[in-house]
Amino acid sequence: MLAAEKKAIRPRLLDVGELTTYTNFLLIVTATSDRHARALADHMTEQLKLKAVKPFGVEGHDTGQWILLDYSDVIVHIFQENSRDYYDLDGLWIDAESLPVEAVG
Repeated sequence: MLAAEKKAIRPRLLDVGELTTYTNFLLIVTATSDRHARALADHMTEQLKLKAVKPFGVEGHDTGQWILLDYSDVIVHIFQENSRDYYDLDGLWIDAESLPVEAVG
């Protein structure tokens, strides 16, 4: 998996296709610092670009507290621990089915 190569913490892949109209999957991971968050985002972006997959948008790369990579069918959220706890996307999407993270790699 792409995130595992850079030691993402607590990866979680959620199938939200039946719960929302804007995406099918959310990948939520935790980074240990802003530098780690940017490294995760950069690595994912670079590896997917090699497969001719480019994000439609990237938000939060400058601060590294919460980086969002929008790949349309999959939206990647890279949080630092305090931001992940504060925004609690895991709790917000409690009704979504959790899938094996290897499904994205």
